[in-house]
Amino acid sequence: MSANGSRTAQPGELAPGGKYGGSATDAPLLEVSDLRVDFRQGGRVVRAVDRLSYTAPRARTVALIGESGSGKTVSSRAIIGLLPGNARITGSVRFEGKELLGLSERKMRSVRGSQIAMVFQDPARSLNPTVRIGPQITEAIHLHADVSKAAAHDRAVELMELVRLPAADERFRQYPHQLSGGMRQRVMIAIALAAQPKLLIADEATTALDVTTQAQIMELLRDLQQRLGMALIMISHDLGLAASFADDVLVMYAGRGVEHASTRKLFEHVRMPYTRALLDAIPLLENPSHSRLAAVPGQPPDLAEEQVGCPFAPRCPKATEKCREHTPPFEEQEPAHLWACWHPIGLDAES
Repeated sequence: MSANGSRTAQPGELAPGGKYGGSATDAPLLEVSDLRVDFRQGGRVVRAVDRLSYTAPRARTVALIGESGSGKTVSSRAIIGLLPGNARITGSVRFEGKELLGLSERKMRSVRGSQIAMVFQDPARSLNPTVRIGPQITEAIHLHADVSKAAAHDRAVELMELVRLPAADERFRQYPHQLSGGMRQRVMIAIALAAQPKLLIADEATTALDVTTQAQIMELLRDLQQRLGMALIMISHDLGLAASFADDVLVMYAGRGVEHASTRKLFEHVRMPYTRALLDAIPLLENPSHSRLAAVPGQPPDLAEEQVGCPFAPRCPKATEKCREHTPPFEEQEPAHLWACWHPIGLDAES
């Protein structure tokens, strides 16, 4: 207990506000605090990310989960300075204790790719269709290291083998269209790893792939993370995928964090009705064929309009007048478990 009577987080444990406790050597690799991202579109201001706070510990996987438009991708692009000019970003993003927001583009380039890398959703759009695979990987190597052409070639082949691309020498000479979707995604991962980053952001990296290939890519990312000691931010709408591969889960809705805990704690003790709705929407193998899939009723709010109360209230079966009029705080409600809800699941008697 601290002097004011509040509970102090222990090493490796979530503290109030989403921070991890412990000594300076246990400090998170990435700390996002009160992050807000607004886009001005004509006379409208869209708040895509609103007061988002979370940490990415070293050598752990944090999953950002939510529907399309929940702010997952925008928040991750804000971290590495990849938002358009009409974006206004406030708050704090600290990487290894250094503030990233406000860095010049020249200084951000020294971080982007070399220390923080990103794998995007559609490799077919990210890879140049007119350039062979090998030169696209060696270009990334030359961008971050002063090496000879021969050394870059050898390093590119090593990276292709690292991401388990079969017949790497042959793939080096092929064009993107000659590879399957899963192979192209492996190439994108190889490019992202060219400078041995400390943090890898995988933005819906398996969405365009079949289920078997999805599992292979996620197994690859987990293996690479453990071997290279990277932190991994996994962006997805799929809670089932997070359950299998993430250490910690942050559920987002309407640009805000609404539930955050270790994966095991979150799945064993779901508190936020939105998280429960996402879980219920996962198809189950034991269900009869052609069973109707559960869906979250209604639509997410218009982020250009001022939000009053809980943003999920119009879609929530537990919503009351309090929910519609007062915004619930996103804070630690149980040890290492944060949520934003006036009527958490399983705790109605106490709410």
